[in-house]
Amino acid sequence: MGDLETEKPLKKIAEAFKELEATINSQTQEVEVAPFSHACSLVSPLFGCLGIAFKFAEMDYVAKVRDLAEASKSIGTLQSVLDNDIERNSVRTAGSHSRNLLRVKRGLDMVRVLFEQIILTDGNSLKGPASKAYAQVFAPHHGWAIRKAVAAGMYALPTKAQLLKKLNEDESSARIQMQSYVAASAPVIMHVDELFLTRELGIDW
Repeated sequence: MGDLETEKPLKKIAEAFKELEATINSQTQEVEVAPFSHACSLVSPLFGCLGIAFKFAEMDYVAKVRDLAEASKSIGTLQSVLDNDIERNSVRTAGSHSRNLLRVKRGLDMVRVLFEQIILTDGNSLKGPASKAYAQVFAPHHGWAIRKAVAAGMYALPTKAQLLKKLNEDESSARIQMQSYVAASAPVIMHVDELFLTRELGIDW
């Protein structure tokens, strides 16, 4: 956690996703795996800051972002990630880059909804925002046992003040960076969904 004490991770996250958003909005460039996986890696510490409720998400997310970073050494764009797996008929195979991309996208979406809810919610508790984010993004893909474990873990969440302290932010600066991430990540998430949907791969598996 040493890095978080001296840096402002929310600002770095917001800036990285603004760059990805600009690439998508340009409509002339494809999103490359390297900057995408780098931006996603900046989000990883957020899951750690949320404590035991999101431990499963942190471990899963970090491993899959690492896989995409490794893939970026030989695969140029997100489109190529899917097209390569389609060619090999391995899109839905456990551990495939396509499957990992879909899981990473869900992690980004969970953080987007969490930030949205933190901005909208008064008070110091993160239980409401985190519960809504989990219910909306992860719960539909989890079995009863994981959902139950996450619900129990919600009681061990840090307070909003504790989270902001870990992220080296005050309330007003955090709000600006969270809003920035919410706005910039939405088109990135939509872009990943479209890559799957235009290839008739679906996104609910």
